Amino acid sequence: MQQITDGGEGLTMSGFDLTLLEHDNLGSTIYQKLCEALMKGAFKPNDRLKIRDLAERLGTSVTPVRDAILRLVQDQALVLRSPRDIRVPMLTRAAYLEIRDIRVTLEGLAAARAAEKVTPAEIALLEALLKRNEDAMAAGDTARATELNQIFHFKLSEIADMPVLGDILRRLWLQMGPLIADVYGGAGRTMIDHHYPLMDAIRRHDGPAAARAIQADILLASGPILERVDAERPEALVS
Repeated sequence: MQQITDGGEGLTMSGFDLTLLEHDNLGSTIYQKLCEALMKGAFKPNDRLKIRDLAERLGTSVTPVRDAILRLVQDQALVLRSPRDIRVPMLTRAAYLEIRDIRVTLEGLAAARAAEKVTPAEIALLEALLKRNEDAMAAGDTARATELNQIFHFKLSEIADMPVLGDILRRLWLQMGPLIADVYGGAGRTMIDHHYPLMDAIRRHDGPAAARAIQADILLASGPILERVDAERPEALVS
């Protein structure tokens, strides 16, 4: 396994809570923290991670942070360009399209099942998440809006009570989260408009309509995402 060393300028998670609770398995805790940050868009494609800075923010040594980074490299959520240069990768067009098509199928299934099983309290929770997302967008808080978008999508698989599907989606969002965050602010209403017909379908307990709505949401968002992917050039990487 390739070794990682720390040094040089790096980039860490701006605005993301890295407070670390006591845990028997420190490496696993850090890994989960970094997974959450990637899925919720705390990093963007081509961002460089600095192990020492992350360790200081987490209040731990560099060793468990390095171990967590190596796990994320194996997950293809990070790329090790050199022992001192760890980056969030930019997906290729082919990789993005594959992930998008898998999400269309799996998140459609989750939305359909959620619509059938949802309770009034869960409907209220989804409505509150959508309202908070709107408020964040209106305030220009793209980071918070991106995070709330991810929470909204994941809540569907939780309501559907499909933990295996949820685990698969987490792996996909490890790779998708930074790219969604990169385009979220500039994409405007494209990223949220289809959440409203989705909510209408969920209130009616209409599984097929809910599936169509979330699938339309994912496909519509692919427009600005593909524009970003296609605009990527090697020189865009920060040295």
